Amino acid sequence: MKKDHTDKNIAPTRSELEILQVLWAHGPATVRFVNEELSKQKEVNYTTTLKLMQIMADKGILTRDETNMKHIYNVAEEEQKTKAHLLEKFVDALYKGSASSLVMQLLGNRQTSAEELNAIKDLLHQLDK
Repeated sequence: MKKDHTDKNIAPTRSELEILQVLWAHGPATVRFVNEELSKQKEVNYTTTLKLMQIMADKGILTRDETNMKHIYNVAEEEQKTKAHLLEKFVDALYKGSASSLVMQLLGNRQTSAEELNAIKDLLHQLDK
C-alpha cells in the first residue's frame, strides 16, 4: 500500500523541501543528480543527501525504483497537492485559518508588481463569479 504523507500529516523538513524542489523541477532522479543540483545552491554532503532521501522514501514522501543498480527517486505526491497541504497547515497555524489575513500580510510586506496585482485581481474576479 502506498503511503500518503498528507494523510499522516508528515510535513517535509526544510532540507527535504530542497530535495523536493529539485525533483519537482527535474523529475525522477538519482541521489547523485539531486546532490549535484543542491551543491549549486550550498555545500552539501552526498551521504547526507542519500540519508535524507532514504528517510523521505520511508516516510512515503518519495518513491524509490530499485530495479536498476542506480536507484531512481520520485516524488510520491503531486507538487500542487503537497504545496496545498503545507500551505493549509501554515495558514491554520499562523493565521487561524484566515487566508485573507495571510494575503494582506503578504501584500503589505512585499513589493508587488503591477503584473502580479493584475493576476490577483483576475483571480479574485473569477472566484467572485
